[in-house]
Amino acid sequence: MAFSIAQAAKAARVASRQVAKLSATQKETLLKDIAERMLEQSTEIMVANEQDLAAGRENNLDDAMLDRLLLSAERIQGIANAVLDIAAQADPVGSIEHMQQMPSGIQVGKMRIPLGVIAMIYESRPNVTIDAAALCLKAGNAVVLRGGKEALHSNLALAECIRFALDKNGIDPAAVVVVPNPDRAVMNELMTLNEDIDLIIPRGGEGLIRFVSENSRIPVIQHYKGVCHLYVDDAADEIKALNLLKNGKTQRTGVCNSLETLLVHQDIAASFLPKVRELFAEFQVKVHACERSISYFDNALAATEDDWHAEYLAMEIAIRVVDDFDAAIEHIETYSSGHTEVIATQDFSRAQQFIRTLNSAVVMANASSRFSDGGELGLGAEIGISTSKLHAYGPMGAASLTTQKFIVLGDGEVRH
Repeated sequence: MAFSIAQAAKAARVASRQVAKLSATQKETLLKDIAERMLEQSTEIMVANEQDLAAGRENNLDDAMLDRLLLSAERIQGIANAVLDIAAQADPVGSIEHMQQMPSGIQVGKMRIPLGVIAMIYESRPNVTIDAAALCLKAGNAVVLRGGKEALHSNLALAECIRFALDKNGIDPAAVVVVPNPDRAVMNELMTLNEDIDLIIPRGGEGLIRFVSENSRIPVIQHYKGVCHLYVDDAADEIKALNLLKNGKTQRTGVCNSLETLLVHQDIAASFLPKVRELFAEFQVKVHACERSISYFDNALAATEDDWHAEYLAMEIAIRVVDDFDAAIEHIETYSSGHTEVIATQDFSRAQQFIRTLNSAVVMANASSRFSDGGELGLGAEIGISTSKLHAYGPMGAASLTTQKFIVLGDGEVRH
């Protein structure tokens, strides 16, 4: 029987009612079973993943895409650990906040409830299949997962782990739909199913996110590119700043929390940039430099306006020397994608000013941009990093996949 996304969405809507009623203990057991099944099936998952990697290499996927696609034994263990972290968290559903007694005598509060059915549209990141399923289930939601064709075999292998755990726990398998047909027509139809799907979260390249945002009939949470900045202040510890730069730029380039622009205060440029030159020579980082920094580097390219907007996702970075703190802030406010900004400084008041002034989703002082991640920020994992402020902003964990309803407790009060 041919797969129907419309029927799958309707089935997910029905299943969402069961998931919404699961107890905290039931959800914890379910997630533990998903993690256990992943580890049991790790060999099968890696075999499926190798099919996707081989096809990716044949189709000339770039290194960043292949890195996102890879599922090694270590990464599978990491994904399973994230699921266990989510399982161990407090259940957000049913929590009551802000109870207060009104002059009329009634008590009013807000209770956290599931959103319903969430759809994920994503590219080349098979870990999203598990992360999104685990977070949605923890928040009492059903989920429809439409991954890209480049990760199809990996996603289907991971789907088996989820299906196994759902069946073991007597939960409707339609609670997690992994779309087996990556055809674009299926995605286009999915975006029209506003009666059965409550929210779409696209995760991938900027083109995908813009396409979904412009064509969906369903509310969309946007996860645009990560143009992450590191500003090295004149009061910075240069060794610490260099370590932040090394970790943020070279540890893993194909992720949205890697650094793409380095800003350096003019008073520290002469001492700091030679250290940067040595670091980047070691890692063969391609540099796009402003007029005031280009002389410090061999074979640097002159930075253009496009470079300040660029998300390279590679061993590549833009560098600018700025007059002062205010100039750094102005640059970030002009070119930021709203993802993550970092200051390196030993001046506490300036660090606080940086944190207060900038309103990107994550703002840091003296810590690597690589910590801008749901797992590192205590969420267990993330379903995405929202760069739009409605209704969630920044890395989204289970609580971001809920909403709140008003609850009223009375003792026979009537309104006069």
